[in-house]
Amino acid sequence: MIAIIMFVTALLLLIVGFPVAFTFGGVAIIFALVSEGFMGTIDLFTMMPYRIMSIMTNTILMAIPLFIFMGIVLQKSKMAEKLLESSGILFGSVRGGIGVSTILVGALLAASTGVVGASVVAMGVIALPVMLKHKYSPSLASGVICASGTLGQIIPPSIVLIILADVMFVPVGDLFKAAIVPGLVLVVLYIIYVLIIAYIKKDIAPAIVMDTTTTKKEQWINALKSIVPPVILMVLVLGSILTGAATATESSAIGGIGAIILSYLYKEFSWKMLHASALETVKTTSMVFAILIAATAFSMVFTEMGGDILVEDFMMSLPGEKWGFLALSMLAILFLGFFIDFVEISFIVVPILAPIAANLGIDPIWFAILIAMNLQTSFLTPPFGFSLFYLKGVAPPSVTTAHIYKGVIPFILIQVSLLAAIILFPEFFGFNA
Repeated sequence: MIAIIMFVTALLLLIVGFPVAFTFGGVAIIFALVSEGFMGTIDLFTMMPYRIMSIMTNTILMAIPLFIFMGIVLQKSKMAEKLLESSGILFGSVRGGIGVSTILVGALLAASTGVVGASVVAMGVIALPVMLKHKYSPSLASGVICASGTLGQIIPPSIVLIILADVMFVPVGDLFKAAIVPGLVLVVLYIIYVLIIAYIKKDIAPAIVMDTTTTKKEQWINALKSIVPPVILMVLVLGSILTGAATATESSAIGGIGAIILSYLYKEFSWKMLHASALETVKTTSMVFAILIAATAFSMVFTEMGGDILVEDFMMSLPGEKWGFLALSMLAILFLGFFIDFVEISFIVVPILAPIAANLGIDPIWFAILIAMNLQTSFLTPPFGFSLFYLKGVAPPSVTTAHIYKGVIPFILIQVSLLAAIILFPEFFGFNA
């Protein structure tokens, strides 16, 4: 019971806004003192330095700061702006075309950077005013930007996939390879939805006539100049991993160098930009690793109290064996995603569920992709979806929080439907369930 109270206490503190790392670390120490006493707590935390050393020397986790750096440099090189401008010209004449181009750019940014916040903010600043100017529904425009911005959670190189690979002890390359098909299917479903809703409701996403003096050929040439460089970088980064030519850590280093080269080609490189990107990378990485270290302490105390055995006994007693476990675990992650971030779920909940899935004979790659797809939904679910906050921070006053919440609901339903399809028809997506 103490383990359950400990978990609920941490969740409530996160909901009211306490910093994540301090919440997990503080709750772990307090409940260790309550359960084990002062000397028992000292004995228990004697192992923490070794666990921290193990985290800091983990070569897989080295890919996280390098991929974050790559994404920040590409954001500061205004790649998103160039992509959106070019694709907007190409697809704007189609009803719902700007929405389609935003989704495609979101997919490209996901495959090039994997940084959700940068993608949502960039598209919110650039694409949202254009859509509103051309009479797009504020709800649809908001939904498209939030949903396409979160594609970086499932399309490699994804930070959450790297974290899950480490937590679940599976190769990062295998996880990247397995995520490609679900990620592409999700992009296609988003585009189909936008085209259908634009066809049914003709005033929700009207076609536009682009006022431009350039010919169609010149438009395509300009678009290719914006699209080809990031695609080449994407092929180099992902191709080196998928072919086995490089590890995820090595390819992330390639991505960082490639991002610097692209910033130079886009004539946006400067030492000031490089310093700012490095500083922002350190801040973001420090946040992730602080949460990881605190979550390690939390998991250690939770396990010492028998919480993992309690959860395992409960999950193993569910009707339907692995199907009952999958249903409840996915619902639990979806529910937690309404309130806490994917990093906390990855470091606290997944280590509890992964051994149970292994005992039930569930393919760890399949299970990891299900979790990643589910965690992507957490970026969109009100009231604490991070993408909603990112967009609201840059949206004009005419776009209200209600518009954003309403706009993301269809995309949440699409994600949940795809998650259900991957569970029910794993073979279609290339998994051995």
